[in-house]
Amino acid sequence: MRAFQKNLLSSQTIMPIVVILIAMISIQCGAALAKTLFPSAGATGITALRLGIGTLILSLIFKPWRLRFSRQQRTALILYGIALGAMNYLFYLSIRTVPLGVAVALEFTGPLTLALFGSRRATDFIWVLLAVLGLWWLLPLGHSISHVDPLGAALAIAAGACWAVYILAGQRAGADHGPATVAMGSIIGSLIFVPLGLTFAADGIWQLSLLPVAFAVAVLSSALPYSLEMVALTRLPARTFGTLMSLEPAMAAMSGMLFLNESLTLMQWLGLLAIIIASAGSTITSRPRHAAVTESRKIVD
Repeated sequence: MRAFQKNLLSSQTIMPIVVILIAMISIQCGAALAKTLFPSAGATGITALRLGIGTLILSLIFKPWRLRFSRQQRTALILYGIALGAMNYLFYLSIRTVPLGVAVALEFTGPLTLALFGSRRATDFIWVLLAVLGLWWLLPLGHSISHVDPLGAALAIAAGACWAVYILAGQRAGADHGPATVAMGSIIGSLIFVPLGLTFAADGIWQLSLLPVAFAVAVLSSALPYSLEMVALTRLPARTFGTLMSLEPAMAAMSGMLFLNESLTLMQWLGLLAIIIASAGSTITSRPRHAAVTESRKIVD
């Protein structure tokens, strides 16, 4: 009987871990597929298509028109939606010139900084030092070791800052409605960044043959992973979920290598590894009040 219970508990733990890994793979495959469309539609055009189609899918799933928000929640909801759209826009602009794994690692510094903000324990400063060291190896700070485009790197870091705003505003806006808030925030972001993206898109965006691929990007990057993550979130402890999410920069790097023929230098791999360890370490040693920070997910990649 005990052996049966142990096997059952093991399967209940393993299954959501497999689900979250599939979700991360889906997101990074979607980002790699989106990058292949940049020459024909431009980064801003693909952002518009991905955000617009993703919003339609999320709206059909969550039916946001049924939600009611208080006056205080509306302000947070608007900030949340703008941050969500800006996150998409800036990240896709960054991966025009920056390898996918590097861009995700740089973007990851946004929620990592938020998780470490206000920390006073010695262990937290270890994660800060590791994150700074990772950035030093990833970025061309006064040297050309990493060969990373400065503008692309700055855009990825800016996307990370929007991710931090997205987390803070999302926690307040979604207090009563949970994941359904994503659909409403996506609508707000789409109202701003879909027209902006179409305005600066390349001429190829108006080809009908592009729509099926753009739909696949939206499914891989939004509908499928967010649905899977909701399953995992209800079955995994917050720290386990956050630690697994720390693997995402490595997933992005592998996706870039497999689908985009991107390669990283040894220094870049070391920088990426340092940021992964810093993120995982901050999650494992965090106090309960920081747990929600690492759980939050970007609507990007």
